[in-house]
Amino acid sequence: MPNNQNLKPFKSGYDIRREGNGRPKKYITQLNSIGYTNTEITETLRVLLSMTIFELHEVFTNPNATILELSIAKSLVKSIERGNIYTLNELLNRILGKPKEAIQINDKEKIEVVFIQGKTIL
Repeated sequence: MPNNQNLKPFKSGYDIRREGNGRPKKYITQLNSIGYTNTEITETLRVLLSMTIFELHEVFTNPNATILELSIAKSLVKSIERGNIYTLNELLNRILGKPKEAIQINDKEKIEVVFIQGKTIL
């Protein structure tokens, strides 16, 4: 149970404990606002995913590389070094689309319906 003496009420207007900007935007949305189109993002992803680690390091150290190329190359290199395939999986889903998942439905089971005072309960 909280101690009422330790509680601090929120002030109207700005309060340091409250996040004023809301939820951060997704990365792709941020890139769209900078001026990248979805086609440019997809093509850049395809090119960078086809590179070797050495080529990715070259992109990462290239001063003429775009922000899009730098950020994707950096995230790919880090995920490879850590052995994490989450980034690769997300990028492939972005390019190729998420594969369809098979769902098995067992329709041989019986459904019991009970009527109680005008209500139907499954």
